[in-house]
Amino acid sequence: MRYAFVGLGHRAQMYVDALLGEWRDAGTIVALCDLNRTRMDYYVERIGQEVPCFAPDEFDKVLELADAVIVTTVDATHARYVCAALDAGRDVIVEKPLTVDAEGCAAIAAAAERSSGKLIVTFNYRYSPRNSAVRRLLMEGAIGEVTSVHFEWTLDTIHGADYFRRWHRQRASSGGLLVHKSTHHFDLVNWWLDAAPELVFAQTDLRFYGAGNARKRGLDERPERGQGAPGLGSDPFILDISADPRLKRLYLDAEHEDGYVRDQDVFGEGIDIDDNMSVLVRYTNRAVLTYSLHAHAPWEGYRVAFNGTAGRLELDVVEREWTPPHAAVDPSAAAKEHATGSSERLLLRRHWSEPEEIPIENGAGGHGGGDRLLLNDVFRGPDNDPLARQAGYRDGIRSVLTGVAATVSARTGAPVHLSDHGTRVS
Repeated sequence: MRYAFVGLGHRAQMYVDALLGEWRDAGTIVALCDLNRTRMDYYVERIGQEVPCFAPDEFDKVLELADAVIVTTVDATHARYVCAALDAGRDVIVEKPLTVDAEGCAAIAAAAERSSGKLIVTFNYRYSPRNSAVRRLLMEGAIGEVTSVHFEWTLDTIHGADYFRRWHRQRASSGGLLVHKSTHHFDLVNWWLDAAPELVFAQTDLRFYGAGNARKRGLDERPERGQGAPGLGSDPFILDISADPRLKRLYLDAEHEDGYVRDQDVFGEGIDIDDNMSVLVRYTNRAVLTYSLHAHAPWEGYRVAFNGTAGRLELDVVEREWTPPHAAVDPSAAAKEHATGSSERLLLRRHWSEPEEIPIENGAGGHGGGDRLLLNDVFRGPDNDPLARQAGYRDGIRSVLTGVAATVSARTGAPVHLSDHGTRVS
């Protein structure tokens, strides 16, 4: 299989490294496409041999060389490349979210229906052993019919803050965190329940990041970016992008080409996404989800509980117990500490029975070995997976439309009804 990449930021590296390593037998990298030549040069060096490089307006030339396209561009551009590749009969592997709005969902659905190509959305959380264990237990009927789900996700001031210094801080590019980040979580619930969302109501706000909130807390004098800032090296919210060799090569050294600044101030002007979100979702099987996402917590992880007709299932995950103050100052060290204090616990509470802790069998690599399982699925196929973890365009659309509907609901104050191809306000 001949693979082409469009979008050469940091998300591309997992797939590039896979095709250079354990999955080298699955295919070769035949083309790179990005608006920034410096970033493409970084990956050419990583690949170790010359690879044709193209600008976005030359995407038709990319399609001539490839059998499959891996899309890791800015979210708002996904639909353009996905549709073009599908219309050319190419297979497509696309990072979540599939797209950022209902119009993009409709365009991709139409392209997928008329194409001979296959589309895979890489929801890596499905492959995490703890999340797979939840799916298995629910499929087996361990708690009977699920009636409600409570799902709380907290992003700490390492991970959460980073969305507010990158392009994600602008809704037009990312759809906001309810699309960019929460599609991961909405997809998990859709998959766990084997059901589709049909009604959404939400409330959201920007309470911590952004210039207005900074002024309320007396943080009036803020640098526009990390490089050259007086607080570089001491302020836990100022990213030293030069301290991480990969970030430096991909972004700082590439600024002169496209003007993209990767280390913007999280308390600066121009942020129009929210950092606190609460969502209520009703599903086609009558289950109800209460969901919250919080992007400035002192710890990172999630808690999800399922109530059923025969009991309750609880998953508690701590990915980082506390946030070291040097996290942004030295991102490489912070990354090494990501697992510090991490824990996970899956508890099955059947009616009239003592709680039972369910063992979770993790593997090597990211997300408890889940990333490796995902890559194997992507490059070698799902091999009759009983958990049906490989996600297609319908899965991607359902997760995106949940986030889109939540955004509409928060803006209008009204509940929003969904379908696979759009939304309508109730």
